[in-house]
Amino acid sequence: MIARQALGKGLGALIPEQPSSEFEGKKVFGTCGIEEIKPNPLQPRKAFADAQLQELVESIREKGILQPLIVRRKGNGYELIAGERRWRAAQKAGLREVPIIIKEVSESELLEISLIENIQRENLNPVEEGEAYKRLMEQFHLTQEEISKQVGKDRTTITNAVRLLKLPQDIRQSLIDGSISMGHARAFLGLDGPEKQRLALKKVLAGAFSVRQTENLVKRLGRKSSSSFSKKIQEWDPLLEELQRALGTKVRIIARGKRGKIEIEFYSREELDRIIDLLRR
Repeated sequence: MIARQALGKGLGALIPEQPSSEFEGKKVFGTCGIEEIKPNPLQPRKAFADAQLQELVESIREKGILQPLIVRRKGNGYELIAGERRWRAAQKAGLREVPIIIKEVSESELLEISLIENIQRENLNPVEEGEAYKRLMEQFHLTQEEISKQVGKDRTTITNAVRLLKLPQDIRQSLIDGSISMGHARAFLGLDGPEKQRLALKKVLAGAFSVRQTENLVKRLGRKSSSSFSKKIQEWDPLLEELQRALGTKVRIIARGKRGKIEIEFYSREELDRIIDLLRR
């Protein structure tokens, strides 16, 4: 697919070093009235920090928009593919016209480019980033390895971001608004069930706990309800880590009395096939 090949080279593949009237037969440089552009309804980014946006507004007032917005034709105007933050700031700065690159893409390509563009620019909060990775895996059937190459991030970063989506909504919101950090959120994942996770959040917020204090709290809360069998699991941590490295994904041991199960996570059909192939070996 054309869009995926370009994205594999980074955002630079979308914008050549020197503007031209047309390149690769699909992209055209120019300018247009700012009111002709509509936002992308598939935009993965939902939150725009006022302070950071205002900094960009001041920069645009002083120097203008240094990098064109990427758009596609839509009706009598254009629809944003990438650059919504610049578009919003340009409106606040009072610009009448903005530089654009017109690129004809399908609906699926539009979403894929929007997701990867935001991830590469680190414009997303941790929850939005996790949701973006999940959509790339589910809607575009990309493996974590493929996403890692396209966005230039370590595979562990992708795994951890997707795992955050398992947390209850109120904990995810605390992460979005900055009440807790990624370290706090990852620690909560060590607790079994949303009730314990919410209890831990309440204690962390009340006591302004550090990440290390939160990790210790999670250990205490976990021990309160653990059976002798589940305590034994802690002795298997080195084996679990070795298994996770070998399979390249999250592995858990879930104990119920004297019985239990091993849970291996996967995020796409391709990744499941990869794990099965490793197990067969």
